[in-house]
Amino acid sequence: MKTPLEWTLDHITVVAETLEDGVRAVKDQLGIDMPTGGKHPKMGTHNCLLALGDALFLEVIAIDPHAPAPTWPRWFNLDQFKGKPRLETWVLRSQDLQKSLAQAHPESGVATEITRDHLRWLISLAEDGAMPLEGAFPTLIEWPAGQDHPAAKMTDLGCRLRSLTIEHPKADEILTHVDAQMDMSQIMIKNGPVKKIQAEIETPDGLRHLA
Repeated sequence: MKTPLEWTLDHITVVAETLEDGVRAVKDQLGIDMPTGGKHPKMGTHNCLLALGDALFLEVIAIDPHAPAPTWPRWFNLDQFKGKPRLETWVLRSQDLQKSLAQAHPESGVATEITRDHLRWLISLAEDGAMPLEGAFPTLIEWPAGQDHPAAKMTDLGCRLRSLTIEHPKADEILTHVDAQMDMSQIMIKNGPVKKIQAEIETPDGLRHLA
């Protein structure tokens, strides 16, 4: 039986030191040029966005070198991020973020308002900007009620998510929180020696992998 706290996969996020690096990594793996996104003034970040359906998308995010640095830690642990771009986390949609946080990992943080252009939303954010279990545990998001999902207005290049696999030494801990809250048909959570997230995405040129 579905509950009011049921979560839905909202988007998957590639984190990069620069947006150009992240876009290039997606191009190398998916053969797709990421469409432009926007800027997040509160966080000093910018992104590119690709629809994976009417209510699901792929995001590439990085620090915006032209934006003033915030006086608080940036989200997605971007202040500490180093290395090659990678699929760093997954984001679940909730209709009531405040209530959902009571069901989430204790390090998920608090509901925080973010804006991009005309959009406003709430997202779970820890005080230090870090993500629970290095991003293997999902971030939670709440879009305003009564409006279309932002993915419906994003560029659609014919890409669709087929599966998402999350590996982590504490896979059981992730499952404890999410398994009863959402449809897991596209998602596999399993034990692994280190955190790793991989997506299978159907593209106009066939099935590709993004990690």
